[in-house]
Amino acid sequence: MACVYILFSKSTNKFYVGSSREDNSISRLNSHNGRKTKSTKNGRPWIVINEIQCDNYTEARKKENFLKSGVGRKWISEEFGKFKNS
Repeated sequence: MACVYILFSKSTNKFYVGSSREDNSISRLNSHNGRKTKSTKNGRPWIVINEIQCDNYTEARKKENFLKSGVGRKWISEEFGKFKNS
């Protein structure tokens, strides 16, 4: 199994979408918060706000790419916009 996850950073007030070959995002979250991921090292601490389970990594990457598209970013803002206001 694989998963797609959405992270949020209060310090930058931004979302981050990623995928993992594992069935949960915990190890990836540790990488993001441990400054091991270049694109997210400035937004620490990150929190997981959503995780989507997928049957395989190919499916997870397709969902990740959708969530990074304009329509996907709009859906994230509508669903999880409350995080930006808190």
